[in-house]
Amino acid sequence: MAIIQWYPGHIAKAERELKQQLKNVDVVLEVLDARIPLASQHPQVSQWVGNKPRLLVINRQDMIPESLHSEWMAWFQTQGYSPYLTDAQQGKGIKPLLKAAQKAGEAINEKRRSRGMRDRAVRAVVMGFPNVGKSALINRLVGRKVVRSARKAGVTRQLKWVRISQQIDLLDAPGVIPPKLEDQNAAIKLAICDDIGEAAYDLQNTAAELIELLKQFDDNEIFTQRYNLPVNNLTGYAYVAILAERRHHNDKERTARELLNDFRKGLMGTIPLELPPTLPTRI
Repeated sequence: MAIIQWYPGHIAKAERELKQQLKNVDVVLEVLDARIPLASQHPQVSQWVGNKPRLLVINRQDMIPESLHSEWMAWFQTQGYSPYLTDAQQGKGIKPLLKAAQKAGEAINEKRRSRGMRDRAVRAVVMGFPNVGKSALINRLVGRKVVRSARKAGVTRQLKWVRISQQIDLLDAPGVIPPKLEDQNAAIKLAICDDIGEAAYDLQNTAAELIELLKQFDDNEIFTQRYNLPVNNLTGYAYVAILAERRHHNDKERTARELLNDFRKGLMGTIPLELPPTLPTRI
């Protein structure tokens, strides 16, 4: 397995600024990728957030089977979180999340009123790994396009406050990642899902790892139906090589990109790369 590391300068700067802004924030919305909710959870967020109310947003719910929605919700609840499933692209799950963010911040104004102070807008921050859908979520929460949104890492490069209403202000933060990716299995999943910059990984290696992961969830159906090439006992690298020979004149780079894009766009189907720890390893 090739080592994956990525920590560009704009992310280091954004992390420093985010830590400063967190002092002024009332509520934290941490956005996860539904395909990899565990791998896309930043290991240091709990330390940064402290005792502030924290809502977990499991975005891209449309990219995993519906049968897993309640399973992930239940598992995160056992871990003490308040999870919300969303599809920011289609606007699903937005209203309950907005209400929860407002409610979580009500305590701030109760304290202000008890001191004879006026109410102010609740300040919430939307944070998470790159490309998990933070900007798309903010645009849905606001009800119009106020921040740039694209399905690739590194689009948001600076912190920006956005007013949703008189009741709530949102801080859009660039994607943050640990300075060192200690868990390389998680890093591979982040690369497969495009939740980390392409400069961090090799396309062919990552596509081969995708094949290995898919073999855990599906014996042959995905491979046979979409590529007319059953995986059988092939390794991920062998599968990429044979598919390249059959479809792209031995161009493994092009084949690897095609495999990854097919997964990322959902063309292979609704496929998770992680399951709640309480479930069996196959679905």
